[in-house]
Amino acid sequence: MPVAYIARPYTVLADHKVTTSEIADDIRAHHPDHPRLAAILRIVANTGVATRYFTRPLDAPTVSGSAGIEERAAAAFTDALGMAEKAARTVLNAHSLAAADVDGIITTHSTGWSVPNLDIHLVNRLGLRPNVRRTALTTLACAGGTQALIRAVDMVAARPGSTVLVVAAEVISSVYNHADAAIEHMIYKALFGDSAAATLVTSHPRGPSLAIDNPHDTYEHVLPNSLDRYNGRLTASGFHFDSTKEALTAADDVLPDLLDWIGPNIVDFAAIHPGSGRIIADTAAALGLDTVDARHSTDTLAADGNLGGVSILRVLERTHTDPPPADAHGIAVAYGPGFTTAALRGTWTT
Repeated sequence: MPVAYIARPYTVLADHKVTTSEIADDIRAHHPDHPRLAAILRIVANTGVATRYFTRPLDAPTVSGSAGIEERAAAAFTDALGMAEKAARTVLNAHSLAAADVDGIITTHSTGWSVPNLDIHLVNRLGLRPNVRRTALTTLACAGGTQALIRAVDMVAARPGSTVLVVAAEVISSVYNHADAAIEHMIYKALFGDSAAATLVTSHPRGPSLAIDNPHDTYEHVLPNSLDRYNGRLTASGFHFDSTKEALTAADDVLPDLLDWIGPNIVDFAAIHPGSGRIIADTAAALGLDTVDARHSTDTLAADGNLGGVSILRVLERTHTDPPPADAHGIAVAYGPGFTTAALRGTWTT
């Protein structure tokens, strides 16, 4: 019998829908004399993202405006917490659970700054038990959702019968900053979106689930000497997200080790982090999957953008709307700064 079941996640998208053409217009307006403007606009149009959602309007001081770090940090955490609470309440209501039924909470959040972090705030807002077990993951960014699921599987395996609430929230519009004018920064302006998502990890299935057979069906990997491929930076003008040219091949560099972990097992479906079109395509191809198999990831990228740590939960949510057959074998895999990889393998159960 599996040790853990990952239930259907529920995602909360931010309030303000922003199109890629609006992003292009904003870049054009703020960088009219950029020597590579034409190339930037062409690349932005080809990110694979049609729309994304921001918690504040595109022209807000904390997005396209000139707000400094203090205002941006406060806005990002306030907005992330609001979406996180809504997502958590949604998943509890969907499964007819009360706050007292939650034995553990695992959160992931990388944008904004707060001490105490998301976990403590949600304990108070949701009315969770004072002795609820907590793990607050920070700075994991795009790998955060998958990493949180891994920690939840560990918790349920160690304490059978537990109900663990997993919540991810990111306001990545906080790194939309016109102080950054390199091409990779322009791409990130078009790539990222804001959201939160929540799910349950339990010892017994609560409806269709991704069933994890044992704790060894989880995978964590840090690529050696890869600290600069993706990294965050703080200045007085706000948050910044940097990368190097080597970041383009980072996912490909870890795929051999990921495939060694999977071994001869056949992968029927995959929830792939929608970090970019290339990341989705290269990972799917390595797993022996085609574009149809990767549709939930590409659909997420196109409609919502890269949601950071929330992304894998969003892809799993889409998987529930158009699921694989019962007993199909699949994995969820995400990549993050560091350069890190996190993955789980399991069986689809109805």
